[in-house]
Amino acid sequence: MITDKHFQRLERAERLARLMDRAFRVPGTQIRFGWDAIFGVIPGIGDSVALLPSLYIIGLARGAGVPLSVLLEMAWNMVMDWFIGLFPLVGDVLDIGFKANIRNARLLRTYLEGARTA
Repeated sequence: MITDKHFQRLERAERLARLMDRAFRVPGTQIRFGWDAIFGVIPGIGDSVALLPSLYIIGLARGAGVPLSVLLEMAWNMVMDWFIGLFPLVGDVLDIGFKANIRNARLLRTYLEGARTA
């Protein structure tokens, strides 16, 4: 049964995802980026540091009872985001468009909303 605690986890995940993927906007454009992209410009360790909030979002989803298949999809998004970010400059630009944390928060929302109506 889906409870308010599950949706509190979702709110935390969405808040963190926005910080990581959409916190800032390039002036005069619709391009948004977050701390993930900023960390990514630090060669070698930046993308690895950005894994920690992503892991936390997956942990929130696990605690909300998300099935393994969805958790694996979330992990795939996280790994792809990390891998893309490994490529200097090009990876940083692509990383801004991929937004793994937003994708994972959406997966959590989709699961919880579907489970609530089931």
